[in-house]
Amino acid sequence: MKIAFVVPYVPNLIRTRPYNLILHLVAQGHQVEVFTLGSGKRDELDAQALRNKGAVVHYFNHPIWRSFLNSALTVPTRQPLQSVYSWHGGLSQQLVAQVAQQAFDIVHVEHLRGSRFGLYIRSKIPAQAVVWDSVDCISHLFEQASSQSRSLFGRFMTRFELPRTKKAEAQLICAFDHALVTSVVDREALLGLVSNGQKTAPLSVLPNGVDLEYFQPNPAIQRDTDAIVFSGKMSYHANISMVKYLVTEIMPLVWKARLGAKLFIVGKDPSAEIVEFGRDPRITVTGTVDDIRPYLWRAAVSVVPLLYGAGIQNKILEAMATGTPVITTSRTLSALSALPGGEVLVADTPEAFAAALLSVMENESERTALGQAGMDYVHKHHDWKIITERLVSIYQSAQLAKADA
Repeated sequence: MKIAFVVPYVPNLIRTRPYNLILHLVAQGHQVEVFTLGSGKRDELDAQALRNKGAVVHYFNHPIWRSFLNSALTVPTRQPLQSVYSWHGGLSQQLVAQVAQQAFDIVHVEHLRGSRFGLYIRSKIPAQAVVWDSVDCISHLFEQASSQSRSLFGRFMTRFELPRTKKAEAQLICAFDHALVTSVVDREALLGLVSNGQKTAPLSVLPNGVDLEYFQPNPAIQRDTDAIVFSGKMSYHANISMVKYLVTEIMPLVWKARLGAKLFIVGKDPSAEIVEFGRDPRITVTGTVDDIRPYLWRAAVSVVPLLYGAGIQNKILEAMATGTPVITTSRTLSALSALPGGEVLVADTPEAFAAALLSVMENESERTALGQAGMDYVHKHHDWKIITERLVSIYQSAQLAKADA
C-alpha cells in the first residue's frame, strides 16, 4: 500500500508506537511517506534515521514558541489546546499537495495533536480515506489527572482542558473512516463520549508492541539485587506522580528492611522536583540516556506504580522483553492481558508494593520465573510485526468502505 503517515512529533525509540509501525510497514514492503514536526538537532537526526530505514520524510521545523502561540490564541475558543498545539500551516499545505498529486491508499493521522491535519485533509480531499489513531482517550486521562495528579498546576490545566477535550474527541471518532486506540478501556471511554444516535467510525483496539530485536535479555550482565528501575519521560505528569508516590510512600518501607536498595529514575527531561530526589545518595536521576537497556539488564526489578494513566505502559513491555521482573498496580491490567502473580506482580498499596519489591529482590528463583514469564508474554501478545499486519488489514477495510460509500 501507499501510506501517508502524519505524526505531530518525530517518531523515535521513545515515541515507540509510530516509530515501530512505520518501520514495520516499510519492512513489509509498503511505501510510507511521513509528515512530521520537530525542533532542534535531535529531531532532525531522528527524521534522518527514518529516511535511512526506507521512509520518505517531510520534516517541518516547529519551535516550542509556535506551539505556545497556537495554544494562547486558542484559549478564548472552545477547542482543546492539544488539538492546535502542533498545528503547522506549511505541513498541512504540503500534505494536501502530496495527497492531491499521488494516489495514497490511506492517510494515517496520529493523536489528538495531529487530528486537525486529518480534518483538513477531509475538508480539502473528501474522497481520501483517513484513519485516525487516537492512541489514548485523552479526556479519560485528564479526568483521572484532574483529581489524582500531585501537581496543582497539572490539576488546573487538566480541568481546564477536560470539557473541551471530551467534546472534541466525541466529534473526532465520528469524523474519520476508522479510528484506533491502544486498549479496550480507552475504546469504551471514547464511545462513552458519544451521544445516543450518533454514528461513530469503526473503532479498533490496536495495542502497542515492543521491539523484540532491540529489547532482549543480556546474560552477560549480572543483575544487581539491590537495583530498582523506573523509566519514562520524566516531564510527563503521570510519571511525575508515580515517582513521587514511589519515593515518598513505597521506598521508605523498602529501605527500612533493605538498607542497600537503590532506585534508578531513568528518562529525559526530569522536572525540578524529580531532580531534587537525586540528592538522596540512594536515588539516581539519570536524565536523558542514549540506551535504557543497560539499566533494565542490571536491575533486579522494574516498577510501574501507576496512579492514573491511559493506554498501554510501554515501560512494562520493554522491561518484560529484557527478562526484567515487573511490579505494577492493578490499573495497568486494564490495558494488558498479563496474568497477575504469574507474568507480572500487582500491588495497590505502599505496603503491598514494598513487600513485593523485597520478595523479588531477595528471591532469585522468583526473579527468574517472573522475568521468563513476562518475556514469554510479550513475545506472544506484543510483537510489532503481528500488530502491523493487523493495521494493514484495518487500512484495507477503511479503503474499501470509502470506495463503497
